Amino acid sequence: MRRRHTMPFGTELSDEGATFSLWAPTARSVALDLDGRRIDLPQEADGWRRLLVPEAQVGARYRYVVDDALVVPDPVSRHQPDGIHGPSLVVDPQAYDWQDEDWRGRPWDEAVLYEVHVGTATPEGTFAALADRLPVLADLGITAVELMPVAQCPGLRNWGYDGALPFAPHHAYGTPDDLKRLVERAHGLGLMVLLDVVYNHFGPSGNYLHAYAAPFFTDRHETPWGQAIDFESGSSGPVRDFFIHNALYWLEEFHFDGLRLDAVHAITDGSDPHILDDIARTVRKSFPDRHVHLVLENDANEARYLERSQGAARRYTAQWDDDLHHAWHVVLTGESAGYYADYGDTPLRALGRALAEGFVYQGEASRFRKGTRRGEPSRHLPPTAFVAFLQNHDQIGNRAFGERLTVLVPEQRLAAARAALLLSPQVPMLFMGEEWASPSPFLYFVDYAEEPDIARAVRDGRRREFAEGAGFSDPARAETIPDPNAEDTFARSRIDWTEREQPPHADILAQVQRLLSLRRDHVLPLLRSGFRDARWDLPTAYCLDVSWHFEAGTLRFILNVGDAPLTLSGVDHSTAIFMSEPARQEGDECILPAWCAAFFASLRP
Repeated sequence: MRRRHTMPFGTELSDEGATFSLWAPTARSVALDLDGRRIDLPQEADGWRRLLVPEAQVGARYRYVVDDALVVPDPVSRHQPDGIHGPSLVVDPQAYDWQDEDWRGRPWDEAVLYEVHVGTATPEGTFAALADRLPVLADLGITAVELMPVAQCPGLRNWGYDGALPFAPHHAYGTPDDLKRLVERAHGLGLMVLLDVVYNHFGPSGNYLHAYAAPFFTDRHETPWGQAIDFESGSSGPVRDFFIHNALYWLEEFHFDGLRLDAVHAITDGSDPHILDDIARTVRKSFPDRHVHLVLENDANEARYLERSQGAARRYTAQWDDDLHHAWHVVLTGESAGYYADYGDTPLRALGRALAEGFVYQGEASRFRKGTRRGEPSRHLPPTAFVAFLQNHDQIGNRAFGERLTVLVPEQRLAAARAALLLSPQVPMLFMGEEWASPSPFLYFVDYAEEPDIARAVRDGRRREFAEGAGFSDPARAETIPDPNAEDTFARSRIDWTEREQPPHADILAQVQRLLSLRRDHVLPLLRSGFRDARWDLPTAYCLDVSWHFEAGTLRFILNVGDAPLTLSGVDHSTAIFMSEPARQEGDECILPAWCAAFFASLRP
């Protein structure tokens, strides 16, 4: 099977040759540099430049020359073999012969996510090397791999959120066909693959759109990254199409099973429909016969994007639940600085609300945001509308030294939280290496070696960010924060797969495998039956009791975070499916040890 997503821009191959299309409304002239030969691109209506070149061949290198001065890559390049500032490559997407034509994806309630950074997931840091690791993930019980952004960034190492050419897989990871092989291999193992995409900004280097397509941006809104992308003016049609087609491109041409849209609260769009509505509607219409999942990161907690119709997501399938993470983090660590201040007063209460209702903040004022109200009611949404995690790239990497919970929290506490993550009805997500409690840090890294001014700004900005933290106001202490540009910062962030076979990691890995097996056997049938409601309570200051009610039965979670055993009445010990620490039954009473997570499941007759 051959796959190609047809677009109004970029290069499109046909029997007549290759058509080169560029939207350049503010350029005086545009020429195509094709393997060193310059060809003027005629101007069409509405700022478009388009030309059919019969002699253009697959593998040819091309750039655009703007106003006889600036030489730029194609903003819709499919491949940048020499990096972000080099020439683009003419690619035939239909050259790849897919063998997964019967794959339609998996229902969302089966999702167990595994977040991966391609560059640090293996020693090689490539798509091909990651593909070789997929069988062990499938054997573990993972059902979906979520790739951090792979779009072309400056240099050879980056988290991916500094992308400037969002249609081109990063050349350091391999070719577009290598990425397709990764997706195809995953599908052969029953694994979905989701891709993290960034539609709220471009990175600080490699984006030349402002030079020839100034209407792409607007000064009406401020963002942390400079000018906002203009989704709302009368000339924004090509801008909206750029991102809508990007979503369709990854889902069709690369056969991804879904997308995670980064920080959509930073997208500014006052028009109707909002660009998020346009993307969701177009995706849903384009792939009616596939399980395609759209996931949001949205600090605004806008529950309206997660609404269901007859049990199916109308627009977005789920949202990363930062509220749930933050509550767990405070319960486990006691940290309450920064955004954790919103959860520090009553962390167990916040955890209960997040587990039962999705969001902690459903319109309440946020102390961290200086009293701004945040969020919308979410209690009516099913648990699968929320992606749960104890760790992810942000929550680890945004610490000064990139520490994982493994080195911050005693294993007994972490084991209780791990069980809660994997057996609660929200969609669980593990960050690479978390399944064996990897101690490797995940640091913030970039590669601006060829652009020292940007490198310096990133390093100094990183250290200023932590200047108000404990000890970091001292310049000498601040200098101990790893330099994001240093290759060692990147190298230290690689996970070590050999740890899986060593104690204590092997025992933790076995526990995760058991928990995922229990999830499949006991939790998934409940999820499939349909959600009714959820309730939570704090029987004591150190005990949380949450029950989720489904058409087929009830799942109950009891957590003791105290330092002493807890005696509870009216708990049917015989319905227990997992306890992180051995409990005992004495008559009608259940005695939970300190820092114990217990799950009970009962089916309706």
